[in-house]
Amino acid sequence: MTSQYRVAVVGATGQVGKLMLELLAERSFPASEIVPFASERSIGRKLESGLVVQGLGEESIKGFDLALFSAGGSTSGEWAPRFVDAGAVVIDNSSRWRMEQDVPLVVSEVNPEALDNHHGLIANPNCSTMQMVVVLKPLHDEAKIERLVISTYQAVSGTGKRAVDEMLDQAHALLHGRVIPSPVEYAHRIAFNVLPHAGSFAAGDDLTDEERKLINETRKILGDPEIRVSATCVRVPVVTGHSEAVNVQTRERLTPERARELLQQAPGVTVLDDPGSALYPLATTAAGKDDVFVGRIRRDPGHERTLDLWIVADNLRKGAALNAVQLAELLDARGLIRPRALGETPASTAA
Repeated sequence: MTSQYRVAVVGATGQVGKLMLELLAERSFPASEIVPFASERSIGRKLESGLVVQGLGEESIKGFDLALFSAGGSTSGEWAPRFVDAGAVVIDNSSRWRMEQDVPLVVSEVNPEALDNHHGLIANPNCSTMQMVVVLKPLHDEAKIERLVISTYQAVSGTGKRAVDEMLDQAHALLHGRVIPSPVEYAHRIAFNVLPHAGSFAAGDDLTDEERKLINETRKILGDPEIRVSATCVRVPVVTGHSEAVNVQTRERLTPERARELLQQAPGVTVLDDPGSALYPLATTAAGKDDVFVGRIRRDPGHERTLDLWIVADNLRKGAALNAVQLAELLDARGLIRPRALGETPASTAA
């Protein structure tokens, strides 16, 4: 079912918001109009596409069929429900709604059926969770996952453009023997360094919020609260592309050969697995690509029901913007967005 929709992109001037706009055009999403929204300082700014940035307001958000959000948790918490009340379906990229019981948390290749019972608000998972579950889904279906031990190697673009600029400035200073600027985005220098600290520590918790997301979101998306998860999230001096070493213990025995066969058939997955020829996924391989890449598929020598995997994806593309657009496409295909006639009052706000 394809119609023409009026689409809002909230947070359109950020890294992910810009990519959402590009992907909507690149994939020819059936939009009659796309309106970018951003913070007050960006109102009136003309984007490269020619679209002009609007400000969020009670009147400006009316009349949309679909809204893609990448504007942070506080903005989403305030404005996503307002868009829903005004008649739009919202796909939100922040962490604000992911663990709400009545909000589906969806990855297009993993649990698209979860869209069928949405109440106007749909959550996009965390980028690290996203790429991992695309690979884990076929393995879970085949042998049921019992336990995961995850180490991530997360690119600085996951923190934002200012973090990328900070890393590049630090690297430039180091390479040219200049004074290294003091870190602002991270607790320590990130250039030529590795930080065992991706995300934020809540008071009294020895896990970061990134690690908690991997635990909680994986269970929700795969529909199995019994999966045991241990996660260590690490920030590395890479611009784009999150990498993950994932140790997967299954309830039933699964050979590396069978896992490789399943993954070669899995949607959205590319297998690169010939380590003897130095063929395995790299961050540079994944940058700008839609797929999730997996390699180094091997038996854990310490446990007969455990495999080790190396998983890499573009954290801004599949890890955020692309999945949001894919969910919009699925909503359209499943007839879950209802375009309104001109002048029609949304049912949720009708007297």
